[in-house]
Amino acid sequence: MNSKIVIIFLSLTFFVHAQDDTAQIKNIYSTSLTNGKSYEWLRYLSNEIGGRLSGSLNAELAVEYTKNELEQLGLDKVWLQLVMVPKWVRGNPEFAYIETEPGKTIPVNLCALGGSVSTPLQGLKAELIEVQGIEDLNTKNRADVEGKIVFFNRPMQADLISTFEAYGGCVDQRYDGAKEAAKLGAVGTIVRSMNLRLDDLPHTGAMSYGNTPVHERIPSAAISTNDAERLSGILKIEPKIKFYFKQNCKQLKDVQSYNVIGEITGSQYPNEIIIVGGHLDSWDLGDGSHDDGAGCVQSMDVLRLLKETGVRPKRTIRVVLFMNEENGLRGGRKYAEVAKKKGEKHIFALESDSGGFTPRGFSFDGPDYKINQILNWKPLFEPYLIHYFKKGGSGADIGPLKNDNLVLAGLRPDSQRYFDHHHAANDTFDAVNKRELELGAATMTSLIYLIDKYGFNDIQHQSKIKD
Repeated sequence: MNSKIVIIFLSLTFFVHAQDDTAQIKNIYSTSLTNGKSYEWLRYLSNEIGGRLSGSLNAELAVEYTKNELEQLGLDKVWLQLVMVPKWVRGNPEFAYIETEPGKTIPVNLCALGGSVSTPLQGLKAELIEVQGIEDLNTKNRADVEGKIVFFNRPMQADLISTFEAYGGCVDQRYDGAKEAAKLGAVGTIVRSMNLRLDDLPHTGAMSYGNTPVHERIPSAAISTNDAERLSGILKIEPKIKFYFKQNCKQLKDVQSYNVIGEITGSQYPNEIIIVGGHLDSWDLGDGSHDDGAGCVQSMDVLRLLKETGVRPKRTIRVVLFMNEENGLRGGRKYAEVAKKKGEKHIFALESDSGGFTPRGFSFDGPDYKINQILNWKPLFEPYLIHYFKKGGSGADIGPLKNDNLVLAGLRPDSQRYFDHHHAANDTFDAVNKRELELGAATMTSLIYLIDKYGFNDIQHQSKIKD
């Protein structure tokens, strides 16, 4: 067979495959938009169960609900994976105010940060020192900080198009602020909420004391962006004002919980595992619809949509609903630990943990030659306005699986509104658009379909290295 005939044959083969893939992907999107299950699953998870803080009754109700729903899909296997998780409780509602002078106060919207200790029973009142993040704090002397409440007021950088980059640029003051402030003798910390807009909603989130002894730990809370602006303005006029807050949170002993797992066993390569997932736990202020109920129900619907559209996977497709991403990552670590002990071969992992907004594409972490193979499929997604295919981060829960051969991926929805809701009381079901959620589920399913159908050209790559 001469070279021209070979080229024509390969071109025709590619054309036929492209036609098949185009038709199948169209079928996936059509099925998700006209017969999707993700929105109804999310409605129940959010409205009937609610916020799912690790170790809570609601978290366990969510485990039971999602396991039952996966069983009803007729998967080859559904099971629970035991995980010990931290149990932090918020206690009574927090209370805070600015005292401009004795007897004159301004109320403040405040919430405890996840993992914080409580204030004294009578609350905590002290003068403040305002800093623009941890680097700024480290320029202060102990005499500037001792006996005061440190007010971390570094905002998210508004001119960054990637809101996750803006979040990453200042979230250290929330996570490590109390630990660093305690070293200089601070009695408490408050932090500006990680939110790009000005509103009255405080946003919680995880914080850590590191190796700080228990008796030296100081209470830490978040205040709304409006209150942060107001407080900063008042401090410029009268730096000797005092701030009061009271919170009753408590860290209890670890409790038993579960990752929820279901799979369709591969028909040709059952030992090659592709996983898709999100985290089932959430913070307690809202009902966790965007973070990360959306990712969980989209991942569940990936397996249902494959079955519904007649795909019999060659490889094992597994959905994992991870427990305890928000304040410990215990579920992700446990899954990776068990997978390693069993010698399981994961070839691809996709996580949805960026909200249920309109999907834009994916970011990938893995070997370049495998990512380049995925980039060849980009034209198949363009009719659905999916155009973002970039090397970058993936997801926290699948991160512990990382190795030199595995490709990790994250669904990337439009992020401009995400931090309006992230970890706040307005992360609720009414903030999720049904069509956007279903488009995300279809986008994830389409990528999983292609990964399963073609795998990765490892043998071809190895031969090129030898040459």
